[in-house]
Amino acid sequence: MKNSSNSNFNIILRVILGLSLIIFVSFVLGNNFLKMADSKIKSQDGRVNVLILGKSGAGHAGGDLTDTMILVSLSLNNKSVDLISIPRDIWIPEIRAKINSAYYWGKEKPEFGGGLPFVKEITQKIVGEPINYALVLDFSSFKDIVDALGGVNIDVANSFTDSLYPVVGREEDLCGGDKELKCRYETLHFVQGKQFMDGEMALKYVRSRNGDNNENTDIAREARQQKVISAIKDKFLFFDVLSNPLKLFRLWKIVGSSIETDLDFPKMLTLGRELLTFRGNIHSSTIPDGILISPPKNQTYDYQYVFVPRSGNWDEIQKWIKDLIK
Repeated sequence: MKNSSNSNFNIILRVILGLSLIIFVSFVLGNNFLKMADSKIKSQDGRVNVLILGKSGAGHAGGDLTDTMILVSLSLNNKSVDLISIPRDIWIPEIRAKINSAYYWGKEKPEFGGGLPFVKEITQKIVGEPINYALVLDFSSFKDIVDALGGVNIDVANSFTDSLYPVVGREEDLCGGDKELKCRYETLHFVQGKQFMDGEMALKYVRSRNGDNNENTDIAREARQQKVISAIKDKFLFFDVLSNPLKLFRLWKIVGSSIETDLDFPKMLTLGRELLTFRGNIHSSTIPDGILISPPKNQTYDYQYVFVPRSGNWDEIQKWIKDLIK
């Protein structure tokens, strides 16, 4: 089922990176520069697939785990974008680990060919579609992006409390002998309704994993991410930002310093310029309930909570994606 909310990491990257870069450069060099920015983009039948990954980054446990994974499928013919969330807990037998660790293992093991190539290869086997490009965004820049925009307004859907939100830098703190290690955590509380969030609060809102009121699931977390990044998109497209080269340049410096990608500079410009023509036709989707199942924790999955395909293979997911983007 397709959900037509503009959302997720495509907005952070494709709009904030591509659009800000294009507009900033055009301010400096003039519109003729855009005519020079054409670059051959890999595609199949007019469709470009980009895998967008979000990682916690240095200073966090599991800094190279890509807990946010989104397949961004751009139709150059239909002028539309489909965003498909890939659950981080999908079990990958080839590495005996979850898919969110594929980027990490690609970096760690030379035989896997690197983080980006390996995570593209693994994800492509699941989705059944060629993945032309990939991009990893360090989540540490998320806070700076929100602050550079002057904060965002978020409509919190559900009130919830998370009493186990990790405090950065205290992961190994012995808390003076406290057996419950309470000093490692802080308590977050969010109240239902519209509210303003600065970068730090927005980051905590999207990262929270242990909230009550059914906010402790990956689905709930993805919904919160969509809300915040959609708010970033709305704030970015506000005239005050678009017409301010200094703000655009500050955003570009923040994003540009915290990404790894196999998209070169001209290709970023070309894709960003394409998006300008159909940014109102962006849809987000999640894999329908039932296609993936969570088996009982056992030795096969190292006693972890994981998702596996109910059919025993990826055919059902691949058919759903093919029907979605056709």
